[in-house]
Amino acid sequence: MSSIPSQTEVNSSQMYSLMDSSRVSTFLIPMLLIVYGSFRSLNMEQEAKLKEKENTPKDGCVNDNNVQTLDTMQALCLPLGASVSLLVMFFFFDSMQMLFAICTAIIAAIALAFLLLPMCQYIMKPCTEKKKISLGVCGRFTPAELVAFSLSVSIVCIWVLTGHWLLMDAMGMGLCVAFIAFVRLPSLKVSTLLLTGLLIYDVFWVFFSSYIFSSNVMVRVATKTADNPVNLVARRLHINGAKEVPKLSLPGKLVFPSMQNSGHFSMLGLGDIVMPGLLLCFVLRYDAYKRAQLNSADAGVPPTKHLNRITYFHCSLIGYFFGLLTATVSSEVFKAAQPALLYLVPFTLFPLLTMAYLKGDLRRMWSEPFIATNLPKNLDV
Repeated sequence: MSSIPSQTEVNSSQMYSLMDSSRVSTFLIPMLLIVYGSFRSLNMEQEAKLKEKENTPKDGCVNDNNVQTLDTMQALCLPLGASVSLLVMFFFFDSMQMLFAICTAIIAAIALAFLLLPMCQYIMKPCTEKKKISLGVCGRFTPAELVAFSLSVSIVCIWVLTGHWLLMDAMGMGLCVAFIAFVRLPSLKVSTLLLTGLLIYDVFWVFFSSYIFSSNVMVRVATKTADNPVNLVARRLHINGAKEVPKLSLPGKLVFPSMQNSGHFSMLGLGDIVMPGLLLCFVLRYDAYKRAQLNSADAGVPPTKHLNRITYFHCSLIGYFFGLLTATVSSEVFKAAQPALLYLVPFTLFPLLTMAYLKGDLRRMWSEPFIATNLPKNLDV
């Protein structure tokens, strides 16, 4: 005798799936990566300013740690470039998969070393000085930098041999943090143009690409696996007894398997972390800049209002959480892949614009937020 589940049972099942370990990880890990990457970027900026003030003959001029600041044209062209890259991987992945795997491994090793560097510096600080070791044409590096790079290379090599999802996630986390830390948005105008363009990009390739290419391009590319370079080397060297190593799922996303439901996993693209993360990094820098301006102003500042106790960073981070929550609920309701930026961009951008308008900062944040001006004594934080 068959039974039809009631609406209450269906709702309970959906609520249980939302509380699954894979879903909880989808909420926590991206937010931690954004917070960590944003503060790394802020610390890098502050350290660069201190070095520039010192301006010793030994150090010379500081280039702000080779940080890349996006301008308006780059923000407009980035979604187009991402679309071209997506199509290249969709049509030519099979013929170029080895190149993709090798390039990804090299870039991920560098990014993962950047992620591991603070931990290595903390552990090695009591027993090493800040002296740098010369490696000839490669440059000079501290012992902590060498250890971090060695660890990252080891992790990448083990990932190549095993294809384990946890190592792939570690590489993806390194890419997220490095991108957020080294790429900056100069204004709210550039931020809005970039996120709006990427929202259109994400919606088109998830919802409408199947009508043109007879397949969901975004999902196909995200789930493709590449041949392992180890197998290629074994075939080229005619090593017949070599064991076949698994194919590689490239770290273009974070994968969170479920502990309760075997075979079930949640997936979130790196772009869904990095692009909103750039916005949060921008507002964190603006919060710090405005706080510094306030501290340098004259005394006699009146107590801040309740609204002004909430920083732009807190506002955007809360919005990002609710955007993730909405995207997760939508994927459970529709049982299909969802363009996460469709939910993340409005939930982070609209509250930020509203708060900036209410605080009277919208005009300044829109065009030239970091240009010093004479601030009034009743400046809102």
